[in-house]
Amino acid sequence: MMFKKKLLFYGAILVFLSCSKGHNEEEYTPVSAPLQIPTLFHKLLIAPIIPSNNPQTQEGVSLGKKLFFEKGLSADNTQSCATCHDPKIAFTDKRQFSEGIDGVFGNRNSMPLFNLAWNFDENFFWDGRSIGIERQAIEPVINPIEMHNTWSQVVSVLEAKEAYPELFYKAFGTRKIDSILVSKAIAQFERTLISANSKFDQYLNGEAQLSASELNGFDVFMDETKGDCFHCHGSDKNPLWTDNAFHNNGLDAVPFDLGLAKVTGDPADNGKFKSPSLRNLAFTAPFMHDGRFSTLEEVINHYSEGLKASPTIDPLMKKVSSGGVQLTPQEKTDLKAFLLSLSDFEFISNPVFQKE
Repeated sequence: MMFKKKLLFYGAILVFLSCSKGHNEEEYTPVSAPLQIPTLFHKLLIAPIIPSNNPQTQEGVSLGKKLFFEKGLSADNTQSCATCHDPKIAFTDKRQFSEGIDGVFGNRNSMPLFNLAWNFDENFFWDGRSIGIERQAIEPVINPIEMHNTWSQVVSVLEAKEAYPELFYKAFGTRKIDSILVSKAIAQFERTLISANSKFDQYLNGEAQLSASELNGFDVFMDETKGDCFHCHGSDKNPLWTDNAFHNNGLDAVPFDLGLAKVTGDPADNGKFKSPSLRNLAFTAPFMHDGRFSTLEEVINHYSEGLKASPTIDPLMKKVSSGGVQLTPQEKTDLKAFLLSLSDFEFISNPVFQKE
């Protein structure tokens, strides 16, 4: 009799556990969502970087997009990632410095976000302080001059919203929300931000013609005796239009922002900052790490006659002794025309990247 009671007791427990699991943890397999790699990017002969522990899925990308526009990531529920990375201007900020929730301004310009999966050295931010997109997505939430929040508070806010636990379950197989999963989802969305349909892209694909000025500007860009821009900023053979490396480009004789050196502790890195992509310059002013230049004309003038020597200036700044490469007015006009041809108007208007 006692044996039968035990069987009934354990049987009831098994039934209860089975029902609980079926109710709360129904099986769900995320749908794979491989990146759509542009034809030109195949020339790189290097696959995009996608961590094995964070594969691209439809559910992960969808959740990441929702989180990118989620103001609950900030302590006072007023700011999201999109506040400083506006999709309508190539995911950057028109202001020189972005303003945090406490009215405090940073000291660097918000970097635009696109083609991040091809950042082959995996160093993010102007000074390379974060390794990988997932880690990059974590810092702004807790930065005291940005969203000024805590991750425990973020988790509480997200868990209290009806939609999120189920969305996390479908993306990652758990309803338990944490900073790691939030950053993974945002990273998945950010990897889909691919820009590859500028006028110059269309020209390389045989789909458009460039003006005489744009073609001349490309020649200036590629000529080592003139613009000499391609070493740091790519070419028709490197359609990322950046080497994703760090350079001191002669902005200051004595850099007041140490840049990479603040991360590495190496004085040889003083004043070095990541080379930004030259894509989408029509939308991403102001320019340089500190947004000091409001126009492309100012940028071109800097390299033409505004270079300042310093102990760590990059050897690629070959004409620093004469202030720069000394372009003629026509060469400057043509170079600007070429640079603007790298702007992707389809990218900034793509509804897939806009808030729903």
